Amino acid sequence: MNTDAPGIFTGLRGAVGAFNAILLEHAEAIVAGAEQAGLPVILQISQNAVRYHGSLDPFGAACLSMAGAASVPVLVHLDHIEDETLVHQGLALGIRSIMFDAASSAYEENVTRTRAVTERCHAAGCWVEAELGEIGGKDGAHAPGVRTDPAEAAAFVAATGVDSLAVAVGSSHAMAGRDAVLDDDLIGRLAGAVPVPLVLHGSSGVPDDGVRRAVGRGIRKVNVGTRLNQVLTGAVRATLAERESLTDPRRYLSPGRDRMRDEVARLVQLLAGA
Repeated sequence: MNTDAPGIFTGLRGAVGAFNAILLEHAEAIVAGAEQAGLPVILQISQNAVRYHGSLDPFGAACLSMAGAASVPVLVHLDHIEDETLVHQGLALGIRSIMFDAASSAYEENVTRTRAVTERCHAAGCWVEAELGEIGGKDGAHAPGVRTDPAEAAAFVAATGVDSLAVAVGSSHAMAGRDAVLDDDLIGRLAGAVPVPLVLHGSSGVPDDGVRRAVGRGIRKVNVGTRLNQVLTGAVRATLAERESLTDPRRYLSPGRDRMRDEVARLVQLLAGA
């Protein structure tokens, strides 16, 4: 079932998992994993995924259709959108949750652009996530080691009117290993300073215990991207290694989709229990 962003957070004790979809197999696995766990989920489409497909409409419409047919709440969300034109395209398609990313801009420009997008989105009934502090791994646009300041975060939320905030607390995008160490004390101070849900990006590089502690300190949305790609690719490689003559993509993508489904179910349960 489609849901809105406020609904996905209603009654939340832990955190909701937000998983990035690139292929239809990702989207199918995300929905199936949430159904397997009996828990809500956020299905995310990044600006990079839109570029891969050439446009938002076909893939975005498919994700919205899957969400509508699901037996659990599924929120379709645009992730790391830097182009205001794509924000408008998402609203026209019916997407009602968007992460607008102007974090690579100077602070005042970030505020100005984010406030304008937020006003446009709120007029359409759309939830807006933004980012303050630079989270590593985004092609040089974000500097590793930077942290979000609680006082600045509170001022940013007040100035822009955003509904949730992605914060830099020690994680980095596209990490192959799981050895990132989060600043738990900073997460707690941010949660106390900011009156909207906090979002953790780059969680694939954080071990399970670190994610649990982050949720315990106040993280309410946890983004997962690289981890699903690792699971999918690992299953595809194993299948092709066993059956080198395979050419039908259904035969080697199906095991990868199943593995992603199981990993989504595991992670949404971990986050809800945290």
